[in-house]
Amino acid sequence: MARKPLIFEDTKNIEVLESVVVRFVGDSGDGMQLTGTQFSDTSAMFGNDIATFPNYPAEIRAPQGSLYGVSGFQVHIGSIEINTPGDNVDLLVAMNPAGLKTNLYAVKPGHTIIVDTDSFTRKNLEKAAYDVSPLSDGSLENYRVIEVAMTSLTKEALKDIEGIDNKSIVRSKNMFALGMVYWMYHRFPEHTINFLSQKFKERPQIAEANIKVLNAGYYFAETLELIPNSYTIAPAKMVPGTYRILLGNTATAWGFLAAAEKSGLQLFLGSYPITPASEILHELAKHKHFGVMALQAEDEIAGITAAIGAAFAGDLAITTTSGPGLSLKGEALGLAMMVELPLVVVNVQRGGPSTGLPTKTEQSDLLQAMYGRNGESPVIVIAASTPANCFHYAYEAAKLALEHMTPVILLTDGYIANGSAPWKIKTVAEMPAIKSNRVTKAKKNWHPYDRDPETLARSWAIPGTLGFEHRIGGLEKDRVTGNVSYVPENHEQMTKIRAEKIKRVEKYIPELTTEFANTGDLLVVGWGGTYGALHTAVKQLYEEGNKSIGFAQFNYINPLPKNTEDVFKKFKKIIVCELNNGQFVKVLRINFNSFEFLQFNKVQGLPFGNNELVQKFKNLLR
Repeated sequence: MARKPLIFEDTKNIEVLESVVVRFVGDSGDGMQLTGTQFSDTSAMFGNDIATFPNYPAEIRAPQGSLYGVSGFQVHIGSIEINTPGDNVDLLVAMNPAGLKTNLYAVKPGHTIIVDTDSFTRKNLEKAAYDVSPLSDGSLENYRVIEVAMTSLTKEALKDIEGIDNKSIVRSKNMFALGMVYWMYHRFPEHTINFLSQKFKERPQIAEANIKVLNAGYYFAETLELIPNSYTIAPAKMVPGTYRILLGNTATAWGFLAAAEKSGLQLFLGSYPITPASEILHELAKHKHFGVMALQAEDEIAGITAAIGAAFAGDLAITTTSGPGLSLKGEALGLAMMVELPLVVVNVQRGGPSTGLPTKTEQSDLLQAMYGRNGESPVIVIAASTPANCFHYAYEAAKLALEHMTPVILLTDGYIANGSAPWKIKTVAEMPAIKSNRVTKAKKNWHPYDRDPETLARSWAIPGTLGFEHRIGGLEKDRVTGNVSYVPENHEQMTKIRAEKIKRVEKYIPELTTEFANTGDLLVVGWGGTYGALHTAVKQLYEEGNKSIGFAQFNYINPLPKNTEDVFKKFKKIIVCELNNGQFVKVLRINFNSFEFLQFNKVQGLPFGNNELVQKFKNLLR
């Protein structure tokens, strides 16, 4: 659809801000995820650093107007380094009373709230547990409230468009809100216009309607006396390069694509859909042109056993899941460990136990990843820590699995999997080499459990290859021939060899480093997706003059970095911060029982907030 480019005149003053936090909230059907994503992408194209936090209910379509059915999307954009989606909200866009009720706590006093007054009906107010409308009872007097009849204005903007039903008209009101926010923060809508034109190219009337409403919201904001000026956030200073805004799940999928290309192996994914990991399956299924074989299995067990079969046949094999699925995969994961095949299991953690909180984040699967199998069954466990570095750790998981001939569990979580951030595009040539243990040249007296003397990784022979005929299975094997063995001493020796193989991985992973202070009064310890919040809080205190606070984030959990104890010795106090009831701290106490580890835990389905961390660390520094 060809269009003349819009011309935007700056008729009012523009105030420059360092950063801003915007949150869009409404019903599940109000398009808040799309609205937030478009604002994020547009800001990223402008050059801002960003961090996002989608937050939505588990129900596909929760009851309209209900408090638990609110869907939200928060984005933090800045000209400075951004590592979290932010604590306090500068602008809240609430499409209904329930959205306002459940999110008002996050808005800074004196800051702005935009509401769709058409949704503040008696029925909706009752659903949100309001006795009196908050727009008239004085409860919002500490905020700058902009009341907009968005639904009515959307209908007015589209009154001359034919071929669109009333439901489609009302659903486009999110574009009115987006247009207003674009004007307020000096973002131009061209990116969204192009997106809508492409998304609805088969339904041009829908594209036309959404674009018209987007422009209507933009120009409406320009005329409002309640918005005396617009704001802008300068581009961030970032390492030169070409960037993409990636979701953590997308970055994970791309990391595996890069590992398959670098290793020269076909990528096989055997998975069963589960929130919040399904997008990895969706993404990899798009890339058959890269030789990806993606199998949507009938259940979790079929997914992992198919992947084990692919590993036996010589593929780079992965399976993806979340906590409940990892429980079901436990027995087969033990099989992969026993036969010593390379396999990557991605666990995108969510709130538990059982079905728990499917769309909320948590770090409560760590002990399951470490010990959740029968027998002595050690595997490599690593954790990504940002949406962008999900790419790196997916690649690293594949590399470790292939080079050490063992399963690797890669832990991410709902927060970083669904969040997005700028990712500097890499070429495959920039990625570290991946050494394969595959054997192709026949030699005398070959055995399937011949081992590399350094890594103890066994050789990887493809079934049917002349000279490498062999069998493997879940029964204990002779340490050389691989034949079934019930000899007690052999079982003990094989158990120790498999454990030692994992222990030796510490020679091939980076040593633990600290940020800010290298020695001092307090070391803040985190792992996985807590990185952004912990880094931001420690950085704030350090820049305020607390030069004795350091920060260490663990991405390698089993084995731990070999210099971990040396790092711990340099600090008087150590506090371990986790989104669970204290799982990583148990691992540290097992390995380093001479240290006293303090704890700070949160199990609310939400990431850490900056304010709560800063206050806790200040108290310890006193």
